This record gives sequence, structure tokens and C-alpha cells, in this order.
Amino acid sequence: MAVPGQKPKPHIQAVREGTFRPDRNSEGARFAPLSPIEPDWSELLPGDDTDDVRSKARDVWARTIPALVHSAGLTDAQRETAIEYCLTVARLWQAERELSRTGLVVETERGNVKSPWVTIAHQYRSHFRSLVGELGLSPASATRITPPESGGDDDGIFD
Repeated sequence: MAVPGQKPKPHIQAVREGTFRPDRNSEGARFAPLSPIEPDWSELLPGDDTDDVRSKARDVWARTIPALVHSAGLTDAQRETAIEYCLTVARLWQAERELSRTGLVVETERGNVKSPWVTIAHQYRSHFRSLVGELGLSPASATRITPPESGGDDDGIFD
């Protein structure tokens, strides 16, 4: 069951902000500061009919994950969450493309019914929203994440 109230801040964020209190904050897990390694999408998504999904997942990884490493301190230990986000976005796009091709209603032997792609898109969209909140990718959740302190180098990802 969900706990009411605001989600707790990650330990490192509370330390950076100077609001860490041992009696109220848990240190939580510590991960080595290694950048996540992009998976082999063809191994993860075998088959010829998944080229679009692979391509989209690769694009999402290239656009999103380097920014998350820089802005939120995403590490290799959190790689599976990043992969899941990329796959969810790719599958959501796949469902939306199929809905555009087939329409919201399909004809069956029982008459016109809601397309199964509507349900698939709804489920992926729900999962997408939860991952966006976890990774701090929505405008609201991004305000809860404090970027790691830079070591003084000006070689930021956005330069």
C-alpha cells in the first residue's frame, strides 16, 4: 500500500541540499559512479520484425540516458531501469503506430470491438508514467532531483 505524502528524497540529494538527518533519512543504497552501458538491442530484441522497436529504443537511450547520468547521477547499477524506460517508450510508439494503422475499433466475427492495441498502449503509458517519475523526467519530478555537484570541469553534457 502506498504511503501518503511526499516521496522521500534520495540520500545523496538530502546530503547535497544539507537537509539530511540520520533520524529521518535513510542512507539507502550506494552505487559505484559508473555510467550505464548501452545494451545490445539486437540481442535484447531478437527477430526481424523488431527493427523499429530497436531503432526507437536506441534513439531514446542516446537522447535520455547521457542526460540522466549528468543531471541525476544515474549509474550502471540502475541500468535495468534505464533499459526498461527505453523499451517502454519504444513499445508505446509501436502501439501508437499500430493504432494509427488499424484504428481504435476492429472488426471481428462478433462485430466491432475495441482494438487490442488500445489496451496495450494504455498499459505501456501507465508504466511510462511510473518510470518518468522514478527517473525524474517529467517537469514535476525533475524539481525533486538535485544534480550532482560538478567537479569544476566545464565539460558538461550540454556544452
